[in-house]
Amino acid sequence: MKQIYSDVIQFRGTHYDFGCYQGERIKDSLTVKNRENQWKVRKPRFTVSAQEVKKAIMPFAPGVWDELLGLQAALEWPMESVLQEFGGYRLDYVKSGCSILTGDHYLIRNYDYHPKTYEGRYVFYQPEDQGYAIAGPSQRVTGRMDGMNEKGLAIGYNFMHRKNPGDGFICCMIGRLILEACANVEEAVAMLKEIPHRHSFSYIVHDKSNETYIIETSPRGVEVRQSRSCTNHFEILKHENRNHLVDSKRRLEIMQEQQERLSSAQKAFRLLNDPAQGVFSNLYSSWAGTIHTSAYFPREMKTWMALGGDQQPVEFDFAKWLQGEDVKIKRITGEIDTDIPFVHMDENADWFKR
Repeated sequence: MKQIYSDVIQFRGTHYDFGCYQGERIKDSLTVKNRENQWKVRKPRFTVSAQEVKKAIMPFAPGVWDELLGLQAALEWPMESVLQEFGGYRLDYVKSGCSILTGDHYLIRNYDYHPKTYEGRYVFYQPEDQGYAIAGPSQRVTGRMDGMNEKGLAIGYNFMHRKNPGDGFICCMIGRLILEACANVEEAVAMLKEIPHRHSFSYIVHDKSNETYIIETSPRGVEVRQSRSCTNHFEILKHENRNHLVDSKRRLEIMQEQQERLSSAQKAFRLLNDPAQGVFSNLYSSWAGTIHTSAYFPREMKTWMALGGDQQPVEFDFAKWLQGEDVKIKRITGEIDTDIPFVHMDENADWFKR
């Protein structure tokens, strides 16, 4: 078993200052060193134009552009390098898992991916210039892999496939833009219909109304449906599905069979976080191992976070944080069954063969 952690980061201020703050934190970090090595092996399959990225971001969340400018100022990198790493537009994405279940005023999510991509940051950010405050784990610094905002909108996403990518945003930046700019599920659905999508994902949104929508997206179209559970295949855009869906359908069937018998959010959390129940995954070398289980409670404005399986989640009171009370926990810890290095805490978390 490998001991892992996520740092808890808290910031209140402008997007530019937040970018500077984050840039100072990561400029000499293992994350940056490992990612520089990763790019030496995995060449980007895209081009980056600063003006094009700015033009894409500004209609949805102009504060995020200011955050990128702050990152550039702190890191002292060319803007193209900042956008390649943190811009979230036209970036590539590989296969992953992920399972999401919603119920009576909760959304619970297993984030399944590869340890060499996990940056170990759980972020609370309250902007002073524009946009909504957000709590949740970050991906590529500026993006959010799941989260909840001050209006009680929660979101998570599930990978479908990477075939025939288009010009557009990757999943974690889309998650950030939705949380930054949308107050409820209706606004989130509208933005997901408008925003350009790089790859094919399902986005699951849940809010204080206790409504859940699953938005199936690809560069070629968007469809919306209502359900309380989602894994890694489309139900409407079936022509977009991958050929191998056995594990995705297996995890979905487990959640659907158990859903009516789940009497509490605690039991729903155990269903996803307990490796013995069949939804949690140990397939880390296949880019589909469960790294964290997160939970969001829009009505109570609380969040849970657990690293690894069979864990007691750490609870955060987002409502109190929004009122100015900082969280006391500085680091979330856990363990997972792998010896693969993590990009934020281990040397040689790259793709070189040694």
